[in-house]
Parts: sequence; structure tokens; C-alpha cells
Amino acid sequence: MSSTVLYDRSANPDYIPRIAAVHDLCGYGKCSLGVAIPVLSAAGCDVCPVPTGLFSSHTAFPGWYMHDTTDIMADYTNAWKGIGVEIDAIYSGFLGAAEQVTRIRDLYETYPKALKLVDPVMADHGKVYPTYTPELCQAMADLAADADILTPNLTEAAIILGEPIGDDWAGTDISDEEAKRIINALLAKGAKNVVLKGIQREGENVIRNFVAGELVPFTEVSNEYLPYMLHGTGDVYASSLLAAIMAGKTLEEAVAFAGTFTHDAMLVSAKQPDFEARGVSFESILGDITKLL
Repeated sequence: MSSTVLYDRSANPDYIPRIAAVHDLCGYGKCSLGVAIPVLSAAGCDVCPVPTGLFSSHTAFPGWYMHDTTDIMADYTNAWKGIGVEIDAIYSGFLGAAEQVTRIRDLYETYPKALKLVDPVMADHGKVYPTYTPELCQAMADLAADADILTPNLTEAAIILGEPIGDDWAGTDISDEEAKRIINALLAKGAKNVVLKGIQREGENVIRNFVAGELVPFTEVSNEYLPYMLHGTGDVYASSLLAAIMAGKTLEEAVAFAGTFTHDAMLVSAKQPDFEARGVSFESILGDITKLL
């Protein structure tokens, strides 16, 4: 078995791993639990959602409504203890309040052997999402240090490292050396493995993701760059990466698979009406996830 396999499925291939997915639930617009549940289920996982907030739509639409679920989260997850729920991985994404980081750490304490993937969903292209306060950004940065796998974009990496997120971070045209510096700094803060997403250099038609970690050398994986942006692609990327990990793939294999799956989902999306507003579509290619098994 490769030293970079983070979840060994071979010992009991009939076992269904159980994942606590700590994300918001969005009624319209593909993201968060609307992505994590089907993608990870297709990988033969039992997804146990822990909603961090309820949204009428994703926040790129005007007039969205949010209900903060912070007050119910402790009772929600504590109830699992009474019925003997076991968790093999804890996958967190968009959070609604700084206090929710404490609830995630409660899960870490209850399930100390669970694989921890932190997708620090809080900003992109130099802009912090509208529901994120400075306190929430700091709490997310603190949580990142606990991750077995951390999957930031450049803006999120800057926030975690306490670096500026001005114009220099709004773009994604950075060198391999700068990508390595950022990843090494995130590893030094405590994350065990880091996947830095979405590096796109001027004049090139590829998008690059970089990975490095405890047992993983600095590695670049690239895919064709598609000239449009879609809401939810980060959730598709992190969910499909974890799907590959839980199917027993190495971290390097998972990074390559996630890049390809996200690229292909964007091609599917472009054939849908109002796709740039609606967000990413992946339903017709979920079979690619199942093939991982």
C-alpha cells in the first residue's frame, strides 16, 4: 500500500465508510451539501450531514435568505453519541459563525481516528464572502491547522497565513516557487497535507493544483482551463477529492481525479440553461465517481 493512502478501503471493501459533512444546505444553486451528499454517496460512502446554515440560494443570487444553525449544532451532534454513531471522516466547508469551529472540534474529540478534511470556504479572487466576519475568518484559519487535508484557494491561503489579500492575491498567476512557499507555510502551521487550488497563469490554457504533505512530495497536477467561472466548483473539487481518498486512492491520485472530475462537470454545466447563474452540474457523470470503487 502506498504511504500516501490516507484511507485503506482494501481491508474490508464491503464496508460503507461514514462521513460527517459539516456544510451549509443551499436550496437553489449547486454547492455545499447539495454537492457533498451525492458525490460521496456515489463513492460508496454514508454521508451524515451537519448543516451549518440553511440558504435559500447561493449568495451570488440577490435576495438570498440564511438561517444560522449554530444554536442547534451541539445538541445535533451530541445526539449521535447516544445511538453509537461511528464516523470515519469529518469533512467541513462553509461555516455560518465562529462558534461552529468549536462544534467541529467537538467532532474531532469524539472521533479522534476520523480523517479530517478542511475546505476553508471563505473567500475567492481577493474577496471574502459576504457572511464572513473577521472573527469567523480567524476561526477558520485556526481550524486549518488541525486538517489532515487542507484545500484552500490562494485567497483563503492568504487569510490563513495572515498575509494581504489585495490585488496580488486576487490573481492566480504565481510561480511554482511561490506555490511551494505557500504550501510549506501552511504545513508549518499544522496541516498535514495541503492542496493549493486554482493556479492559472496569464497566456496559458491550463489550471494547476499543487499538493504536498507529510509523505507527499511537492507535486503539480494540471487540467485544461475553461474560460468561465461557476459557483460550486470548489465544493465539487473537494468532495470528489475526498471521494477518491475514501475509495482508497493515494492523495496524488485523488488530486488528479478531482481536477478531471471538476473539469468534466464544468463541460456538462455549460450545456445547461442559465448555467453561469445556476452553478456547476455533475449529475450525469456521477458514474465516474462510482468507477473509483
